[in-house]
Amino acid sequence: MTALMLTALSLVIAVALLTMITAGTQVSASQKRYHSSLSAARGAVDLFTQELMPRLFQPETTIVDLEREFSGIELHVKLDACLRQKLTLSPGSWTACSAAQASNDPAAAPDVSFRLAGLPAARGFTVTTKIVDTVPGNTDRSGYDLLDAGGAVAAQDEVVRPQHVPAMYHLGVQGSREGQTRERARLSVLYAY
Repeated sequence: MTALMLTALSLVIAVALLTMITAGTQVSASQKRYHSSLSAARGAVDLFTQELMPRLFQPETTIVDLEREFSGIELHVKLDACLRQKLTLSPGSWTACSAAQASNDPAAAPDVSFRLAGLPAARGFTVTTKIVDTVPGNTDRSGYDLLDAGGAVAAQDEVVRPQHVPAMYHLGVQGSREGQTRERARLSVLYAY
């Protein structure tokens, strides 16, 4: 009887140990999936803020040029009247935007989307980015750095320079593994331009 009880106790301990190991593996795998999606979303923030956003302010920028230049990531830009309004006006003035374009969900009617490919055997990540809110500022959006004439410390400067107030953008970004709804990460970013 004692041997049977000890065997049952050993079995219960072994099953509990296997359950804990399995649960730990599942948690570790879910964290890995989340961090992969999070890295894709962070990459989207860098690409959008450093490469794409300054070009969107240029009047000569076309969708064809942008998509051709970033063809390796299958870039899709919806450079329409709505996005032009989002770049310069506050949300109350976004008259060209549909409800989906003005929503906070970065996956619903995104302004910019692209694909980050994994290895040939792996699925890549689809990343969507959207301007959710804009607070206009007095930022020079021309893209040209104009140098003004400098002077000595004692020089009389007759040019009035207003205080710089950057335009503030609230960006919604989502990175998700292709073909899976569980593996995704969303970021909410405040960007001053």
